[in-house]
Amino acid sequence: MPGLYFHIPFCKRICAYCDFYKSADLRRMDDVVEAMHRELERQSGYLGGEPLRTRYFGGGTPSLCSPRQISDLLARAADLFDCRAVEETTLEANPDDLDGRYLEALRLAGVDRLSIGVQSFDDACLRLMNRRHTAAQAVEAIGRARAAGFDNLTVDLIFGIPGFGGDTLRRSLDTALELRPEHISAYHLTVEPGTTFGRRAARGEFAPVDEAISEEEFLTVHRTLTQAGYEHYEVSNFALPGRRARHNAAYWHGEKYLGIGPAAHSYDGRERHWNAASVDRYLAGEPAERELLTDRDRLNEYLLTRLRTAEGIDLRETERLFGAEQRARIVRDAARFIESGTLVATEVALKIPPERFLTSDAVIGALFCET
Repeated sequence: MPGLYFHIPFCKRICAYCDFYKSADLRRMDDVVEAMHRELERQSGYLGGEPLRTRYFGGGTPSLCSPRQISDLLARAADLFDCRAVEETTLEANPDDLDGRYLEALRLAGVDRLSIGVQSFDDACLRLMNRRHTAAQAVEAIGRARAAGFDNLTVDLIFGIPGFGGDTLRRSLDTALELRPEHISAYHLTVEPGTTFGRRAARGEFAPVDEAISEEEFLTVHRTLTQAGYEHYEVSNFALPGRRARHNAAYWHGEKYLGIGPAAHSYDGRERHWNAASVDRYLAGEPAERELLTDRDRLNEYLLTRLRTAEGIDLRETERLFGAEQRARIVRDAARFIESGTLVATEVALKIPPERFLTSDAVIGALFCET
């Protein structure tokens, strides 16, 4: 079943690591939200009448939207799409936006899951990343969310930050576990050009952690969270039993989704669409760009997304979707990784052990179809 994604591109402050499309000009918020309503109407047939399973507000900082704006977008979506079977409605939020009144209004609007961008429970690390909250504010926000009735929370953390591994990382993980969110996303820092970290790195003022430290910190995260009862079910995602992120899982399993808003992406099963990564161009009605996926594209994307999950690829499904010849090629190319333990093979599946997820890109690339 498909998902519906709303991209809210606005931020009060730009984080040092972020290379997503965003804007700090909050004066354009109302205009963008109005344009998103119009886009919903234009795209009402995109998913072919299939009922929605999930709705997701990402960004940017969706918690800068008023509860009325959130409620109105959800109500308009319910007018245009079959939302009767929706299982999860998520809103990404910054901790310092989450006061009690706002949280209660979000619940009334129909949001039942919060993705809280904590990133670290260390104040010095938060300052380095240019986050606008403190560790104490993050803890308090999670407590207020619980008090408001939210029983499905995910906390985002970042590791691989120079100077903040070791005991600092372990303390952040311990604090997260004390709060016991249903889901934890733990991302390794990637230093991208165009970000504050990227510009500092280009000047020689900021050096990413080396491969050995990356692996050490990844294993610290993996072991700490899995020993605490979380399932490591995707490269960067951990969940208590039954609490996987349903919206994100749709991306990893090739489901359709419709994206609304500046820079939002959509996928209808064969073609990918993406809106202009510019508030001005989006408001001007610039048409979405399109890419028709070839059979090779679809196969490689299938490998890329499935092998990032604990289930890996089902070889029966691979054969059904792409043919016996491709199944045989993948099994043949996988042999050296199976021998080294980087891939695990069963009669019907190939998968990367979660403790080896850090190497997934190299394995997946080696299995790609080149012709």
